[in-house]
Amino acid sequence: MSDTAASGPSGPLAGVRVLELSGIGPGPFCAMMLADLGADVVRVHRAGDQAAINPVLDRGRRSIAVDLKSPRGVQLVRDLTAGSDILLEGFRPGVLERLGLDPASLLEINPALVIGRMTGFGQDGPFAPRAGHDINYISMSGALAAIGRKGAAPTPPLNLVGDFGGGGMLLALGVVSAVLSARTTGRGQVVDASMVEGSAALMAMIYGYRSTGRWDLARGEQIFDSGAPFYDSYVCSDGGYMAVGAVEPQFFATLVEQLGLTGQVDLERQRQRETWDHQRELFSEAFAGQPRAHWEAVFADVDACVTPVLDMDEAPCHPHNVARSAFVEIDGAAQPAPVPRFSGTATAVPTSAPSVGRDTDAILAELGLDASTTTALREDGIVT
Repeated sequence: MSDTAASGPSGPLAGVRVLELSGIGPGPFCAMMLADLGADVVRVHRAGDQAAINPVLDRGRRSIAVDLKSPRGVQLVRDLTAGSDILLEGFRPGVLERLGLDPASLLEINPALVIGRMTGFGQDGPFAPRAGHDINYISMSGALAAIGRKGAAPTPPLNLVGDFGGGGMLLALGVVSAVLSARTTGRGQVVDASMVEGSAALMAMIYGYRSTGRWDLARGEQIFDSGAPFYDSYVCSDGGYMAVGAVEPQFFATLVEQLGLTGQVDLERQRQRETWDHQRELFSEAFAGQPRAHWEAVFADVDACVTPVLDMDEAPCHPHNVARSAFVEIDGAAQPAPVPRFSGTATAVPTSAPSVGRDTDAILAELGLDASTTTALREDGIVT
């Protein structure tokens, strides 16, 4: 792990200013990614907010706490948008408007502003007003139905597919793209990011397979959904697991050889489903005969697409991840490092997640407010 900041530029988004209206899940993830890449992200917490700070999702930004129920608080946010490139919000459709921060009026203040709106179902449509969570959004996109073991109910893949892959990451791409457009045209816009649609986009390859007859709807019976014995995880004698992704024939042949199963598996019939039960039985028995460390050593220097299944305590310490500085240490704890990497605009180690309102005074000073005005706003409960 690395605990030193990169020298030189602070990332490719240095100079981009982001205003984030505090939320949960995909919105903060988007803001984290933008901050990791060098953007100056100011999070607007609600005054008196007691929500727990997530040391990873909330890292790398500044915090101001504002009473958004107060016209004076709303005006402060409007003032902050005047100097921002991006506004991020993750409310249900209509909430931003009810707060007095409707996109049309914000674009009058700052015509180049990009307004990133993160929702589950989108800004319109029959389900737009409904509440939901990751599992609901990916259930509507076709993703959830495709994930799980044969004969079992669909398995929620944590909340990675809807909230983060199809949500926050999609929103980050959207707002950065819109900023590029605004810098060319001078015109900002609203970015409508729906987790249903984002998770559907993550299924592009699978939908492509489905359209060409290479994927049927039987869960747990396809190549990449645990149906194929050469794309699955196997328990070892010590309870650890090894992940196998030996899809191509050359990797499959090496897998069979290294497991000591030469002559017991017909390499030419790898993809024939009638052989899969027999393959799985042999692979399971072989892996179960030795501890994970044994198989890590066996497959360490060969290309068979076989790797150990590391938990969150092990991953930061794996030699490859250490060599790549894939994790950084912040406040004594391991966190994923900023990604991706840039050859000319290196990113820095993120700063710690701020406490609610930690930077209120400094941010108000940037707006031109003097100390006495800030004190009055605090006394009136407009900021904290």
